[in-house]
Amino acid sequence: MTTKPAVPAFSKAQLIFNEVRRRIVEREWRQGDRIPDEAALAIEFGAARATVNKALQLLAEEGLLDRKRRAGTHVTVNPSRKATLTIPIWRERIEESGRSYSHRIVAQRLSPLPEAVAARMKLPVGALLIHLRAVHYSDDAPFQVEDRWINPVAVPEVQGVDFRKINANEWLVRTAPYIHADFDITAENANARDARLLETRRDQALLVMQRTTWNDLGAITSVRLAFHPGYVMIAEH
Repeated sequence: MTTKPAVPAFSKAQLIFNEVRRRIVEREWRQGDRIPDEAALAIEFGAARATVNKALQLLAEEGLLDRKRRAGTHVTVNPSRKATLTIPIWRERIEESGRSYSHRIVAQRLSPLPEAVAARMKLPVGALLIHLRAVHYSDDAPFQVEDRWINPVAVPEVQGVDFRKINANEWLVRTAPYIHADFDITAENANARDARLLETRRDQALLVMQRTTWNDLGAITSVRLAFHPGYVMIAEH
């Protein structure tokens, strides 16, 4: 095995998670196969067994691994029994539909975390995070309002990123892989800010998504996405 630059500790579980998932998806490890034990994987990846255990447990929660004491860990025979979350890059979605994409930063500042968001991110109330508000456009018409909190402790690379040049959704998907996510989809009436930014009337029913992602250092980001009336959510598998 060739010598490689040291990998930051916070990304170890992510790297193991991603590589094991790749081997399953690409059928290097087939359904029903017993995978190497934690000790062997710890040696292969140069990681602590606890880190390997965390990555494998997350894959079990995703439905790709079946873990049983004494029987070892096997690739699940029916891995489709649990849904997985794929985070879309909205710019690509819009451009693939033949429309032009653009976005506008409404506000970006370091702000104290409010109670409701702190509860979602499992962080202390008042912790200083990057608070970002943006509007995304399709053919110059607003289709999504983004209200996002980014944790610079979990994503140190975010310091100095100019989100006017690349939208936060795309930057985070490409730069900050997650190992766990919570999301919720609801219908809400547009508040004054939603109505103004989406160019619709106040109290108009909107599709709203709340999503929070984590890596080894904790919550990466928590975002509220409010979509323009008439937007249709297409489920991904």
